[in-house]
Amino acid sequence: MLGACNFAPEYAPPVIEMPAQFKEAHGVGWETARPCDDQPRGTWWRSFNDRGLDELEPQIDEANQDLAAALAALDQARSYVAKAQAALLPSVNLDNSYSANKQSRHRPLRKANTPFSVNGQIESWQDTRPLNEPDHYGDNLLTLQSSYEVDLWGRVRNSIAVGEANAEGRAAQMESVRLSLQAELARIYLALRGLDSEVRLLNDTIEAYKRALALTRVRVEGQIASPEDQARAEAQLELARAQVVDLLGQRAQLEHAIATLIGKPASSFTLRPASLVEKTPAIPPSVPSALLERRPDIAAEERQVAAANAQIGVARAAFFPRLMINLSGGTQDTGLSLLNMRNSIWSLGPSITLPIFDAGARAADLAGAEAAYLETVARYRGSVLRAIQEVEDSLANLRWLAKGVQSMETASNAADKVLGISLTLYRDGATNYLDVVTAQTAALEARRSVLSLKTRRQEAAVALMLALGGGWPTPAPAPEQICMSH
Repeated sequence: MLGACNFAPEYAPPVIEMPAQFKEAHGVGWETARPCDDQPRGTWWRSFNDRGLDELEPQIDEANQDLAAALAALDQARSYVAKAQAALLPSVNLDNSYSANKQSRHRPLRKANTPFSVNGQIESWQDTRPLNEPDHYGDNLLTLQSSYEVDLWGRVRNSIAVGEANAEGRAAQMESVRLSLQAELARIYLALRGLDSEVRLLNDTIEAYKRALALTRVRVEGQIASPEDQARAEAQLELARAQVVDLLGQRAQLEHAIATLIGKPASSFTLRPASLVEKTPAIPPSVPSALLERRPDIAAEERQVAAANAQIGVARAAFFPRLMINLSGGTQDTGLSLLNMRNSIWSLGPSITLPIFDAGARAADLAGAEAAYLETVARYRGSVLRAIQEVEDSLANLRWLAKGVQSMETASNAADKVLGISLTLYRDGATNYLDVVTAQTAALEARRSVLSLKTRRQEAAVALMLALGGGWPTPAPAPEQICMSH
């Protein structure tokens, strides 16, 4: 009953006005639904259907050092909670000391060294105590001391609540780090595979340019074409080779970044070339309100708000008395008779600390706690707004990139037709090689643009999965547990 008071404000997560649906989710047909907050994020990267990515992603949990640091920070926060919870029980300490001491002969209040009286001698003999104070004496002590704070105003409980909220925030931060690392690995991996596809395209183009160069040489040797045609063909060939070298340099840097993410030295890590898998994963249906429960970074911010709210209770409790119950007992002797009950000592009683005047220090602590709470609320609301923006940006990016791929594929097909016609006309002598070079350049750039847009579309899908807080399980939930309406 004495510990029933609690001065912390009643906590509720800050209210945020959320839109009913995402503006950029055109044509999806999402409906407002209540998301389940306990669904696992799962191996969302498997939706890209790339075996290499599936093999790399689990290695983040095994060896990534940023994730290891986040886990250590979580363990540290949990240790703080355990320390705060220890205040709910009494503390017990054993004090054992043995000492030899000498006092000054001219010390204040020294007992006079008068002749012994009969009564004094008898009393001294019965109590085994010296009649006069000695200058040299032993002081041997063996005691158990216990203290317990009666949590009248909720100071201890709110301190525990602060620690628990911080630990939960650390757990959410660790999940945010994990998700960010997984998304970064997926993004870099897909970018590397996009470069592999471009290198493969350029290698095929180089073979085509070699055949075109051979054709110009035959025509020049037969004095059918100008020597400028052969020079143009050689320039096109070398330009393509230079582009391959540039892409290989970029690929090496991405490969090194992947090695660091999975906790391996870049010098000993190699990833074999492979083409980009063009399957775009189906994005799980969601609504803006789901971000409040799906995004671990938002959850971490909300836990900080809860911790700041409990800290207000700690600051308010400082204005009221602190009641401590103290108990100590043991034995004390000038010799070694510490087990003699006549040498026992004990002390029992409460102690009360009542704040009277502190020149406004406690009021300043309370004002600081209230300001810290408002700061965390603002940060939480800002995180939610940024999360909504990130989803909208990713949705818009995916939508426009999909249209861009369609248009660029049409342009690439048209450029290939122009190139085929130009080569045929040049072979028949109906045009010069400059037209062929122009057609080759346009066809190659169109093909590379298609690959670039497809890579960007895959990266945008990764960004959207990250913005939504990870993936959702693929099996359909039971009717009574449906979390999303589609």
